[in-house]
Parts: sequence; C-alpha cells; structure tokens
Amino acid sequence: MRLISSADPELWIPITGSLGWKGRRHRKAAIRMLMSRQTGAPNGAGRRGSGVGAWLASQATPFAMRKADGRVLAWTWKAEPELVVAIATTQTLTPQVRMARASMPMEYDDTENFATALGVGEKLVMAVPSTPGASPFATYTWDTGTHLITLTAVCPDRERFGTLEQPLDDLARSIRIAGDETHGGPDVLRLPPA
Repeated sequence: MRLISSADPELWIPITGSLGWKGRRHRKAAIRMLMSRQTGAPNGAGRRGSGVGAWLASQATPFAMRKADGRVLAWTWKAEPELVVAIATTQTLTPQVRMARASMPMEYDDTENFATALGVGEKLVMAVPSTPGASPFATYTWDTGTHLITLTAVCPDRERFGTLEQPLDDLARSIRIAGDETHGGPDVLRLPPA
C-alpha cells in the first residue's frame, strides 16, 4: 500500500522525494531535531557531533525514502524546519502490530475520532508528555482492516506546539491511499488491485 498527499506547499516542505540539493536544508534540520530529541538532551540540544550525524543521515535518507516507495512520507515546517517534523507510515496489520497497539500505555487511550478520506481514525495529542524532557507530539492513526496508517508529528517547543494543531489536522486530511478515487466529497471509492 502506497500513500500520497496533497500537503499545502505554503506550510510544508516534503522530505520524501527530495534528492541532492533540493530540500537539503530542511532534511538536515529535521534529522538534527529528531536525533537530538532521541538522545534525550534537554531543550533539543543534541550530543556533540550530532551535526555530522545529521548530515550523514540527510544524505542517506532520500535513498531510504525512495526504497520505501510510498510507505513513508515526511514533511518539515516550511518557515522553521526544526519546529516540527511529521512522518506518515503504513504497515501491514499483523497480529504482533495489533498486540503492540493494544498494550500501549494508558495515556494513549485518550484519543478522539478523526474522519478523513482514509475513514474514521483516531487523533492523540500529547502537548505535555508524562516523561520529563520528552517532546510534545500528535499521532493520527487509521485502521483500514489490512494496514495501519499513522501520521506522527513531533515538536520540541512545548509553548508553540498548540499553534500547530490546525495545520497538522489539515496535513492529516491530505493523506490518501494511492489509487483511491474521491468524488467531490468525503466518500472514497477503493478498488481492489486488478
């Protein structure tokens, strides 16, 4: 299953499909932000050498994304690439994936319904994560029956995270399955492969 998106180009820069110099600055900033948050450094300050690691990862990322062939889409905020990174993925719903979803921590049960062309999914906003030093994030998930589609957005700035909710909702609404046909409304015609 491949994903496509009609994300607003005035707000979002796609990392997926940006090869070479195109999108290089945004790709590097997004990877640097994600790497610094993963190391658990306070205020998004990464470990020493994270700039080199971000550069190396930014060179390999376009090839990895191309190999993923639509199973992964990623964007950064156009005006400020290190403010938010959003990544959409699709994975086959195996029994292990279903079990992992069922055994998520209790705070992940605080979701709200979120309807898009993918169907009615779930939206979870963690503006103040329970883990100290963790970044705020929003997760949108849709269960198509055979696949789990997830959009996760991470922002290191707790104070500005709330200003991103509407643009993130719009980004989530722009995601579709390649080959789906819409007919002027929310209804989607999903055809099986020939």
